[in-house]
Amino acid sequence: MPDAGCRIRPGSDGEHELQERMGTNARADKFYDEQVLDRLNTRMRDFVARQEMCFLATSDRHGECDNTFRAGPPGFLQVLDDRTLVYPEYRGNGVLASLGNIEENPHVGILMIDFLKDRIGLHVNGRARIVSDEEMRRAQRELPVDPVPGRRAQLWVEITVEEAYIHCAKHIPHLRKASAEQRQSQAWGTDGFKRKGGDFFGAAADAPDRPPYQPRRRKRFVPSWAQAGEPTRAAAWQRSVERLLAVVARRNSNAEEEGEESFRGWFC
Repeated sequence: MPDAGCRIRPGSDGEHELQERMGTNARADKFYDEQVLDRLNTRMRDFVARQEMCFLATSDRHGECDNTFRAGPPGFLQVLDDRTLVYPEYRGNGVLASLGNIEENPHVGILMIDFLKDRIGLHVNGRARIVSDEEMRRAQRELPVDPVPGRRAQLWVEITVEEAYIHCAKHIPHLRKASAEQRQSQAWGTDGFKRKGGDFFGAAADAPDRPPYQPRRRKRFVPSWAQAGEPTRAAAWQRSVERLLAVVARRNSNAEEEGEESFRGWFC
């Protein structure tokens, strides 16, 4: 165990071994000492508050990775304090890969890049948990309610910051922001096939040639909140899901009565 008052050197065993082999220990230690924090300082918090997009890295309990893009209006990433930030989950393709990974493995990595002004990036690594919109708003009553239907959160991801550090500017391109008219054309929450990009890469054309999926023979995963010792949280989560399903059922019923397309789920 490290001595009292000593810090644990950031980074993985693998990166430390490579630093030894490549002779970069001194450079790495300088970066760790000067740039890696265990919290968000004032400038970092201000940077996060301006961002309209980020990249989210997750992996399941087997280490199989996924990286995805998240976007919203400035401030969609909410900094609650110097060690906590949250962001809303909007409707997607229904796969829920990132959230599924977080259920199995809470470790996440977020990369925010300012392509427009400062041309700099910020890495935030930490532990995430999924929170219902109802629970989040009880705890954080000042959270805004987005008027755009496709940007109304049903779930939030809360991240406890463990590492925060700079991504250097030297390879970040300088981009220009689209006009207000172009930005208004964004199809938040749409189910329109073409507006979502259609079959841009032609993957659907290859589907008939692929064999059917075989179920993975893995031990059934039980989320930590559903395991013994946490019945209260498991019950609360179940009630929240049941309420969401009831909302979906009502919307489908109303849509059928009015001759509209049925609502196909928050995250489809």
